[in-house]
Amino acid sequence: MSAQPTRIVVIGGGYAGVMAANRLCSREDVDVTLVNPRPQFVERIRLHQLAAADDPGSTVAVQDFGTVLNARVRLVVDSADRIDAATRRLALSSGATLDYDYLVYAVGSTGDVPASVPGAAEFAYPLSELEQATRLRERLADLAAPAPLVVVGGGLTGIEAAAEFAEAGRSVTLVTPVVGPSLSVAARRSVTKRLRTLGVTTVAAGVRTVGPDHVVLDDGRTLPSAVTVWTAGFGVPGLAAASGLTTDALGRLITDETLTSVDDDRIVAAGDAAAPSGHPYRMSCQAGLPLGAQAAGTVLARMAGTAVADATVPMSGQCISLGRGAGTVQIQHKDDTPRNLYIGGRTGAFVKEQVCRFTVKWLAAEARKPGSYRSLKGPDRSDLIATSPEVPVR
Repeated sequence: MSAQPTRIVVIGGGYAGVMAANRLCSREDVDVTLVNPRPQFVERIRLHQLAAADDPGSTVAVQDFGTVLNARVRLVVDSADRIDAATRRLALSSGATLDYDYLVYAVGSTGDVPASVPGAAEFAYPLSELEQATRLRERLADLAAPAPLVVVGGGLTGIEAAAEFAEAGRSVTLVTPVVGPSLSVAARRSVTKRLRTLGVTTVAAGVRTVGPDHVVLDDGRTLPSAVTVWTAGFGVPGLAAASGLTTDALGRLITDETLTSVDDDRIVAAGDAAAPSGHPYRMSCQAGLPLGAQAAGTVLARMAGTAVADATVPMSGQCISLGRGAGTVQIQHKDDTPRNLYIGGRTGAFVKEQVCRFTVKWLAAEARKPGSYRSLKGPDRSDLIATSPEVPVR
């Protein structure tokens, strides 16, 4: 009598989850199920393009899962409501349940519109999920180009959104204390120069309140805003915390350096919602792909009874599109701090586009041949591990 296959459930069909599901198929004796709330794979790094597009078909922000997912992976279009670690069972929003032998927690991240800013949740438009980008695009379609648009947040998403909207002919103001705080001084100078060329007005301030047609800055000034786009900050789904698992203050699942939950060695995390030793990697597809592969590697090693390797991710750069004609690629040290080196202009735009394309190609290649994806070794995290909090948040 043949043994039953090992049941592995992956929660989340983003970069990390798809990579993990594909790699798990390198064994024949596994039954892999991917749970995702929508039936398409979303290229999150292109959502600003989708939001700015007159024709949603002009961008490749959404693809069929068949292009990136191994044919053996069963896709369940549903949302996860609760993980019961004791019984190894996942409850879904539809009322269905999935039993598992191993669980890969790859729920990703989402835009965080703070309740502490009056009016933000009611009137601002976040830009981190497909539905949010689609809602924003539909709102902009009803808005004349000269109408003022305010983008709140000067991180990479805010910069890319402001540039994309301005290049499409919109009147854009970017509100942020600092443009590109994660960039070197030279790269930041390149970004701000390009934003000026596109006609983006930059205001160094925070936001006190958001109204239906304005924002009030923390210095008391009021800016007209027909549409306010909120890109200042990210959060993660509350599934882990709601399931009684140990999380950090943001809600990311606390793991050891093998990406294994500190509560249960049958739960492994990857991507934006993982916090190895309480010190997460920067939220990005750059970290998502290798973390997905390494989370799968942890599960496969446990199944084989072999040593489990620590995760390692080299963070080599930050790629920013500044409209379709220019970009900035910030070169990083392995520990994710910026070097005083960047690639700008049309070359920067070309590099960014190739990164976007190869991200999908790597997923598709792993789907065709599980185990084929390789990443470079990242920095030694021993100092971080030594300073990790002894009592994580629950």
